[in-house]
Amino acid sequence: MICRTVRRCVPLDLWSRVRPVLQTCKVRGLHGAAAAGVAEGDKKVKTIEDLPGPSTLTDLYWYFIRGYLLRTHELQLIYKKRFGSLWKSRNGQSQMVNIADPAILEVVLRQEGKYPMRTEIDHWRLHRELRKLSCGPFTEQGEKWHALRTILNHRMLKPKEAKTYVGSINEVITDFMARLQDLRQQSPDGHTVTDMANELYRFAFEGVSYIVFETRIGCLEKTIPAETQKFIDSIGQMFRSLVYVAYLPPWMRPILPYWERYIEAWDNVFDFGKKLVDKKMSEIQTRLERGEEVQGEYLTYLLSSGKLSVAEVYGSVCELLLAGVDTTSNTLCWSLYHLARDPQLQQTLYHEMMEAVPLDRVPVADDITHMPLLRAVIKETLRLYPVVPTNARYVTEKEVVMGDYIFPKNTFFVLNHYSISRDEANFKDPERFYPQRWLRGPPMTHHPFSSIPFGYGLRACVGKRIAELEMHLALFRIIRTFEVKPDVKAENVRSMSRIVLTPSKKLNLRFMERTSV
Repeated sequence: MICRTVRRCVPLDLWSRVRPVLQTCKVRGLHGAAAAGVAEGDKKVKTIEDLPGPSTLTDLYWYFIRGYLLRTHELQLIYKKRFGSLWKSRNGQSQMVNIADPAILEVVLRQEGKYPMRTEIDHWRLHRELRKLSCGPFTEQGEKWHALRTILNHRMLKPKEAKTYVGSINEVITDFMARLQDLRQQSPDGHTVTDMANELYRFAFEGVSYIVFETRIGCLEKTIPAETQKFIDSIGQMFRSLVYVAYLPPWMRPILPYWERYIEAWDNVFDFGKKLVDKKMSEIQTRLERGEEVQGEYLTYLLSSGKLSVAEVYGSVCELLLAGVDTTSNTLCWSLYHLARDPQLQQTLYHEMMEAVPLDRVPVADDITHMPLLRAVIKETLRLYPVVPTNARYVTEKEVVMGDYIFPKNTFFVLNHYSISRDEANFKDPERFYPQRWLRGPPMTHHPFSSIPFGYGLRACVGKRIAELEMHLALFRIIRTFEVKPDVKAENVRSMSRIVLTPSKKLNLRFMERTSV
């Protein structure tokens, strides 16, 4: 009915573009309004100027008066309720189209082209340009990005390739479990581990460093090496400063300290990464001089393949390292938080684990396929807490048609993943942590683009398979060894947007050793 109504009112040359969208995308929130507008005789093609949206003053009010600068993901929900699934906003001179509907999101992502662009002004890229450094997979653009990403995908993306890292992952998990034992035994009650987010951050750093740099950096030692601690602190400083750098105009950089801290933090990150790469290069050269065959995992492959310059390796491994840490650490932290608050769910998960893997064996990748609830816990965590709650895209190759809206090439689309994944239309009782919704049974009605925590298409996370494997194996070992309970002074913990979602306060948990272990 909608298609017939629009067909009578839309010129023939425009109909050929509008019809496929109306038939296949069924954009909620736009269909009714757009079709109604056309049915009333409004033949004008709508643009970004016709969209509703907050003023700059409104944004500033929410950010600084209401305190949402570190809760911008929650502001998505407020704006969606007020403006619908599509609204405009402004960042400086740039106008943006905000998307908070999975069907509209699909329209954009399926048209992103061969060289998808996240953003035109990338603050990570500004550091590379300032220091004359090579860009990595998250800051490079266009054909150079495509060539770089093609090389980096090797030994990362396929499940079979991810399995080769199981030994390294399990080695780090074993050391983490020993650290958990030490921490709980040192606590006054013999069970509590304070600030789990920090502990899991250390675990994730050690794990991804072992894979990317092929060396242990000491994050799980009782005393972290000074250089490693500086590296960890610098990444935290970079993300904290970026929150402010992203919203402050360039003319304020010399006035406020955030820009200087941001650049200094990135300098420290690159210095650390360069030392580890140079060390590996020296080892490879020594082996070549001895006439030995050069074999190894990821870094050795990048350095010995001859496909990347050393400068490109520096830029790539530093960015890959950062991408791998927050996904693993934050997802595991939120998973444990919710499992501790749902003893029945945790017990069901424990029984699944006991049936899948004997007590005398450490799990491997193939075991995960026999634990659907374990996989569902991670999926549900990523639905409620997408690591990157907001992403962005420029569609550079063609205009985008949505209902009776047409957006020209190079429109900047903001992808509001947080509000999309908490959409009542896709997930019943969306604020509830309910992993069972992902198990086989009555099919869910969710749109396939309503929860895409690792992205989609060519720009999808290069380390997805390894991150999933690391999270599954680590959560297995923790839950099979301990019954996890909230701290006796447990409070509700909210998420904070530090570009990535993190707990807003220290999260303490009690780890009670299981008697059957």
